Amino acid sequence: MNFEAVKAIYIFEMSRFFRTLMQSFISPVISTSLYFVVFGTAIGSRIDSVEGISYGAFIVPGLIMLSVMTQATANASFGIYFPKFMGTIYELLSAPVSFLEIVIGYVGAAATKALFIGVVIFVTAHFFVELPVAHPLAMVAFLLLTCLSFALLGFIIGIWAQNFEQLQLIPLLVITPLVFLGGSFYSVSMLPPVWQTVTMFNPVVYLISGFRWAFFGTADVPIAVSLLAIALFTGACLVVIWWILKTGYRIKS
Repeated sequence: MNFEAVKAIYIFEMSRFFRTLMQSFISPVISTSLYFVVFGTAIGSRIDSVEGISYGAFIVPGLIMLSVMTQATANASFGIYFPKFMGTIYELLSAPVSFLEIVIGYVGAAATKALFIGVVIFVTAHFFVELPVAHPLAMVAFLLLTCLSFALLGFIIGIWAQNFEQLQLIPLLVITPLVFLGGSFYSVSMLPPVWQTVTMFNPVVYLISGFRWAFFGTADVPIAVSLLAIALFTGACLVVIWWILKTGYRIKS
């Protein structure tokens, strides 16, 4: 393993992130504040609590997951797509760097950026609501696994995409709607029975439910199922990455 190569890619990607630190830092703070104003105040004034939890606190895990999933996917996909678009990927491939080291560098940087955004939103939320954390280790584990798995997904999207439209297609038309329909701002138990059944086919439900359990000790699905779901998703992404490593799909062609 060429750790110097991994370090170089990682530092390069993180430096690009820190060059726009104000945008990266201020944007999630403002967005989170707006969500609290709109959802926490407007809707929260009509919904006192959900499962014994104040509505303002109830939506925090969903807000963090929404930002983490979208940021991890976007950062990883843009990170690998731009070298392809500019043609600099061939310089990287001609260097004494394996594709595995490239994956670790780009995915690690994207996951770190998403984790940073998640922590910023977590801290910001404390200015608006009292936010208990019933299972801190589980919260950290879910957050890290989500950052990693969606960074892997973003890397796959960046390899697959052949233009900017394709690069935005899955994050905008698949991930974001699934997060909003995955119980980010409501409990699945609040839905009619038919829609509860339909919602269970949304894989994001299991991630948000497990993450919310880490905060409040309550969940829409058993915590073991949530852990199994994120493990399967991460495993599926790793299998696809392995196939890309083996075939050089849209990298060497």
